[in-house]
Amino acid sequence: MDYPLCRARARDRQIARARHLRKLSQQVVGFVQALREQDFYKSPGVAETIDWATALTELDARSLTPQVVGDTLGALLKYQDDIARMQGDPLQKILKEATSEN
Repeated sequence: MDYPLCRARARDRQIARARHLRKLSQQVVGFVQALREQDFYKSPGVAETIDWATALTELDARSLTPQVVGDTLGALLKYQDDIARMQGDPLQKILKEATSEN
């Protein structure tokens, strides 16, 4: 009798993970698109975006937060000057735009 209940729990976990990943992926795309509008020495490309999304997933990030983005920004921006430019208010502004519900 436990089998259907276990299947239901597993399915619930799959649904929750899919929704979580969908929300995170929307935020990642919004954030990267906003970064690409900035004047960086090297804007993040597709490879950097995939690497960053993979890192966020491995870190079990539920959404983009200032802490998570700050800790992983090096996966997106390859030059220290570009990373330094994104600290503080610029990061907060882009993050707010990327995570706002439309």
